[in-house]
Amino acid sequence: MNSKNLTDSIPITKDMNHNSGEHQTKDSNSKSLPDICNVNNENRPILPSASTSNFQSSKSHRLSPWSINIVDDPDYAEIIKEAERAIKNGVLPARIAIGSSGSYFVRNCEGKTIGVFKPKDEEPYARFNPKWSKWIQRNLFPCCFGRSCLVNNQGYLSEAGASIIDEKLRLNIVPKTHVVRLTAESFNYSVHQRLFLTTKRRTNEIVDRHMPGKRIFELEELRSKVGSFQLFVDNYIGADDFIKQIEEQPLPDKAMEQFQKQFEKLVVLDYIIRNTDRSNDNWLVKYVVKPSNKRDQLLQSLSNQQIQSEKQDEGDVAASSSKTTSINATNPNTEILIAAIDNGLAFPYKHPDEWRAYPFHWAGLKQAKIPFSEEIKSQILPFISDMSFVQHELCDEIERLFALDKNYSRRLVERQLSVMRGQILNLANAIRDGKSPLELVHMPGVLVERVRGHSLAGRKKFKKKFNDRYPLFSWF
Repeated sequence: MNSKNLTDSIPITKDMNHNSGEHQTKDSNSKSLPDICNVNNENRPILPSASTSNFQSSKSHRLSPWSINIVDDPDYAEIIKEAERAIKNGVLPARIAIGSSGSYFVRNCEGKTIGVFKPKDEEPYARFNPKWSKWIQRNLFPCCFGRSCLVNNQGYLSEAGASIIDEKLRLNIVPKTHVVRLTAESFNYSVHQRLFLTTKRRTNEIVDRHMPGKRIFELEELRSKVGSFQLFVDNYIGADDFIKQIEEQPLPDKAMEQFQKQFEKLVVLDYIIRNTDRSNDNWLVKYVVKPSNKRDQLLQSLSNQQIQSEKQDEGDVAASSSKTTSINATNPNTEILIAAIDNGLAFPYKHPDEWRAYPFHWAGLKQAKIPFSEEIKSQILPFISDMSFVQHELCDEIERLFALDKNYSRRLVERQLSVMRGQILNLANAIRDGKSPLELVHMPGVLVERVRGHSLAGRKKFKKKFNDRYPLFSWF
């Protein structure tokens, strides 16, 4: 990809009003974004067609217009069909006990977990959230309700948006996520809707006993729910557990380099989407020991089978499980992968500026004190230094996604994109200057806003300004 520096690839407008309170225009050789810049080639439509911009009630398990964005991904679409077949055959999604919202493990017909579904109307502050803690907070403590920098009930779009950023930047750390519709009786529906459906069924059963083949009501399925569907990942452990293990038993240098590169990808993702809920319990690590040859692979397989058999004979299945996930620091032929899950509290429309700062908890790790590697610099910098790529491939795609919501507000989405563009600008400067993730999070917040009323045909103009409000507490 032949990408240029932000300021080298974008014409600069110099007729600014210096008394307006905005920052002065930078020289074209500066490493930072000018205060007003143009982006060309604005020929692609931003909004989707009307057929995909509104909610449509679906009475079947087939892919609805909401799933139009997965038709080009047959593997993902097949997994959704597996989930629909399983639900139809009575293998219902299982609600996840932990967390502050209604989310579900979705299984196939064999009972294997294949994804995590998070309905829009069961999010932390939504009407049908089944968790009592948020109901109490919403009704008894409204002053402490929600995060003021986020758009409420948009977590499912945030999950899918993080997947878009991950795919565009080729990070490969977010399990593939799209917006889909599913219907299952294990989801949380209103009492009257369930009662109405149950009454219809019982009435038909009574009529059928006396007049076989007759029915009074035509039964309708429960209303389908729109939400994010994230593919399930196997054989990962929590980051907290992994970090504790490598502190007790350090990894080989090669493995530590792999972990550092994966960690830097997590930093890139979280910083761009401004994740307000990234702690060490919602990102996962997979440590894979690769056999060096077929003989070692066979011996490892036989050894694992023997260990499993011995532990089961002793009645210690839990110990067997922990044995297979422990870290083998003596084997240099390893691979470390990170999975960034739980991205539903991201894409704020302003920088946190009230009570809480919502810091990145990974900033306290020793890996955050190491400057960004040359590999990450060569992979990420060409993308985020090209303002045309940032606008067309990232911002426009996020806006298309967010436009699917029935409460879509173009003004709010533009504010969300202003924050994201500012985060990208800071990230580009930090990587270019050889800073570390810890130094990155201490950089002043920036907004890169569109200039209204100054756009020429096929061109957009942007201006940069620093965030001038900060939260009262910076440590939580």
